[in-house]
Amino acid sequence: MGSPTLFFGGHKLARQEATAERVRCVAQRVATDRGLELVDVELKRAPGGQLVRLYVDRPEGGIGLDELQSVSVEVSAILDVEDPIEGRYTLEVSSPGLDRPLHGETDYRRFVGRLAKLSSYEPIEGRRHWTGRIVGCDEGVVTLALGEQESARVPLAKISHGRLEVEFPKNG
Repeated sequence: MGSPTLFFGGHKLARQEATAERVRCVAQRVATDRGLELVDVELKRAPGGQLVRLYVDRPEGGIGLDELQSVSVEVSAILDVEDPIEGRYTLEVSSPGLDRPLHGETDYRRFVGRLAKLSSYEPIEGRRHWTGRIVGCDEGVVTLALGEQESARVPLAKISHGRLEVEFPKNG
C-alpha cells in the first residue's frame, strides 16, 4: 500500500500534466491560426503562482516581436476565459532561439545538415552525449555525423534532450 503523500504527489503531477495539455491546446490553436509553430510549452511554479512559457516560431524565416505580442494577447485572453490554470499565473511568449530544442521526427528531419547536441536517458554504445550534424531521422532513429568517419544512431525514444547548436559563419 503506497503512502498518502506519494498518492497526493501523483495526483498533483497528473493535474499539472492535464493543465499543461489544456494550455498546449489553446496555444496550438492560436499559433496554427497565425501560420506559426508551437515549439514548446513549459509550466513551472513561480513566486506568486505559475509561470507559463510558450515558445513559438515561424516555420520559415523566424518570428518577430509583433507576432509574439499578438500570440501573447490572444492566448492570455483565452486562458482568462477558459481558466485551466489554478491560481495566478504569468505568461511568457518567446521564440525558441538559435539553440532551439528538438522534439520528434519532424524537427530532426527539418534540421538535417544542422549541428545538434543530443543526450540520452541511458548509455548507447557507451555514450550518453553527442554533438554532430543531423544526417537524417528514419524509423525512429536519429543519425548524427560526429566527424569525418564517425557517426551515431540514437533512437528517438531514448533521447532525453535534443537541441540545435549555435553556429557562426567562418570569416575568410
